[in-house]
Amino acid sequence: MVIGLLSALLAALLTGSATVLQALGARRAAGTGPARGPATGSATDPAPGSATDPAPVPATAPDAGEAAALAGALRQWPFLVGVGMDMCGFAAELVALERLPLYVVEAALASALAVTAVGAARVLRVRLRRSEWAGVAAVCTGLLLLALTAGRNGHGTGGDVLRLGVLLITAALLGAGWAVVRYGGTRRAPLLGLVAGLQFGVVGVAVRVLPEPRLPQLLTEPSAYAVAVAGIGGFAALTWAMQHGSVTSATAAMVLGETLGPAVVGVLVLGDRTRHDLTPVAVLGFAAAVAGALTLARFGDAEQPAGAA
Repeated sequence: MVIGLLSALLAALLTGSATVLQALGARRAAGTGPARGPATGSATDPAPGSATDPAPVPATAPDAGEAAALAGALRQWPFLVGVGMDMCGFAAELVALERLPLYVVEAALASALAVTAVGAARVLRVRLRRSEWAGVAAVCTGLLLLALTAGRNGHGTGGDVLRLGVLLITAALLGAGWAVVRYGGTRRAPLLGLVAGLQFGVVGVAVRVLPEPRLPQLLTEPSAYAVAVAGIGGFAALTWAMQHGSVTSATAAMVLGETLGPAVVGVLVLGDRTRHDLTPVAVLGFAAAVAGALTLARFGDAEQPAGAA
């Protein structure tokens, strides 16, 4: 239990800090201001398609500015360190998923936004509003309540049906992401953020139901493929959402998709429970952590609030 909690907190710390370092590297590569151009939205940006919006870029046209910004960022050590921290954070997440209920791990991962917000305030000199400091406090309080009430993760595996189901859901979400890109219009960013969050949630569920990691069995294991495909699909959907819409709306939708779905599956299917029948306290902690993360949604991409500041 202790190892699982420490791993979940470590994953949040690494992921949240990685976002700040990647934004710092991108800003250094750009020389001044954020690396992203006007394509990255914010909570105050005009809606796509409005009279003040620039001419839309075709979805199939390569963005030379984005490619140049990425190439420049890859030459900056903070960006590369951030990428490495992301990978270490995912490894810590895997350890936590093996030892904790899904609702605790997913809430802890959402708390990475609090780490990003505090890091951006200190490193990138972003000024936090009072509501955002309250969000940081809510995340910390929620995680404390979850740590005090979390029981052992359930021993249910869902059987072959669930392991095949996560792969089928992954394929369906890939199709949903394609449909949103093509037909989403002005709601593209939040819808893609929701698709990304659901994909990341599928990763958590798939890791929980994954059998023993023995190579011959993994080659025919649907949940193993679901982990890889859902992870890549979620990253692609979230990246597209932040490049072509509001960072705040995309991140908020991602948080909801990533936390609520796995929590329900963990409790109803996999047998996750709280300690000593402290369910109301655990629900309160989960709600506080998620609500605090939603308050900090603009820090889903640290470059955006840094540029605004």
